[in-house]
Amino acid sequence: MSAIGIIPLARMGEVTPGDNLAALLSEALEVEGLRIRADDILVVTQKIVSKAEGRFVALDTVVPGSEALRLGALTRKDPRLVELVLSESTAVLRAVPNVLIVRHRLGLVMANAGIDRSNIGPGTGERALLLPEDPDASAERLGKALGCAIVISDSFGRPWRMGVVAVGIGASGLPALHDRRGERDRDGRTLEVTQVATADLLASAAALATGEGAEGIPAVLVRGFAVRGVPSPAIALTRPLEQDLFQ
Repeated sequence: MSAIGIIPLARMGEVTPGDNLAALLSEALEVEGLRIRADDILVVTQKIVSKAEGRFVALDTVVPGSEALRLGALTRKDPRLVELVLSESTAVLRAVPNVLIVRHRLGLVMANAGIDRSNIGPGTGERALLLPEDPDASAERLGKALGCAIVISDSFGRPWRMGVVAVGIGASGLPALHDRRGERDRDGRTLEVTQVATADLLASAAALATGEGAEGIPAVLVRGFAVRGVPSPAIALTRPLEQDLFQ
């Protein structure tokens, strides 16, 4: 098995709405002396995708409704932020002081609908940054422009586990979910339930370089990982509601 490399793109400038993100990533690769190979995977943080797509909302334009005011008081969060969370969500799953867990319209179960106010760059007034409208479509566009597989990553908490990891919320050019059922293990036994969350594994591997604070590394080139299986988008990783074990 060949070594797997995680190469950070550490010298990208601030991404702003309307930027050609594929061109910026291409320039960042060139600065690092890298050329895309056929088997390369580029893991791109959600934040720069959302920035380029102009997913900012000025909080002073948000008028919280009665439910946002109620949940804001309960969770001790800014009601304007709560209003945005509700607008991006299909259900509130948990609301307690300092915690608001929702089902995002994309099917993702996450805190605050993935809306962020940290590391979103300079700007006037208070702003929040939403997830991309369609992360799989965003990944597809980047993949076509750059000629490689793409994973769009975001930070995620997990039931019953402390801390955050990164997961793939968008993917193109690889099996986000690799179904290995029917294969045999080393002892000849048939794999019956094994489905590998490839996009999540790649996202978390890349997060060792991108970090969660002031690292300032918005993308990582993963080299040497053998992609196997039929390509599938990141939406394939979302468990159907009828299989939700935590309802």
